[in-house]
Amino acid sequence: MAILIDKNSKVLVQGITGTGGSFHAKRMKAYGTNIIGGTSPGKGGQVVDGMPVFDTVEECVASTGADVSVIFLPAKYAKGAALESIYAGLKLVVVVPEHIPIADMMYVRKAAQERGSVVIGGNTAGIITPGQANVGIIPDIAFAQGKIGTVSRSGSLTYYVADTLTRTAYGETTCVGLGGDPVLGSTFDEILDLFDRDNQTKAVVLVGEIGGVYEERAAQKVSEMSKPVIFLIGGLSAPPGKRMGHAGAIVEGNIGTAQSKVEALSKAGAHQAKTFMDIPEILKSLEI
Repeated sequence: MAILIDKNSKVLVQGITGTGGSFHAKRMKAYGTNIIGGTSPGKGGQVVDGMPVFDTVEECVASTGADVSVIFLPAKYAKGAALESIYAGLKLVVVVPEHIPIADMMYVRKAAQERGSVVIGGNTAGIITPGQANVGIIPDIAFAQGKIGTVSRSGSLTYYVADTLTRTAYGETTCVGLGGDPVLGSTFDEILDLFDRDNQTKAVVLVGEIGGVYEERAAQKVSEMSKPVIFLIGGLSAPPGKRMGHAGAIVEGNIGTAQSKVEALSKAGAHQAKTFMDIPEILKSLEI
């Protein structure tokens, strides 16, 4: 099993004729992802590496039955693209571009909740279910089929965690890049709930970072989980007021500090990993 995407997902690429969209559409297709086509207004009827291009998401859905979208467009067009997919009834929308205006993402998240869609991102590396589907910009080399779910705000930390799990023979069920922008389409607690209901996932690794309150918000869900949660927080040594990479990774006063996240998750019963190699050691101690 898997969460959000699997071999049966029918994925369309919004912006498929652009440089990034065409490159990653071909790469995702080569991995085995079921890329059924894409959209680019005014270019309907064209073909990209055997994948048909449609003018609108609605046309693509009607013709192919697409149920997942991945967006490769500039940030200023992300809101419109996401809403187009949500209103077309797609169950999952993966928003790759970063620095999307906060008001835009708040609007998108509200629309998705009202219509039963899941939005991942913005500023996400995407989602991969090893051996089945890879949606976004995730390099597949670090991933292998297994039994540990991962959810992370950082794409690069996702890769390091997956590589650690792969090299220690644990592997991954699904890896979700939550995204690094200040306002996200999905939160840690929502993704944890999906993993908790997945029979193949035996434990979850949560990778957070300084800034925002997404990790603290996840504490309540962690305390309710039927499966162990291991967490690693990036930015433990970051000075207050210093942005560390992502737009959302900035600490203001005592809000969003690494220590507040560690305390909240530890109190909820999660197991802290201070290094990547702590993760398989904790899993082993839990007899997983």
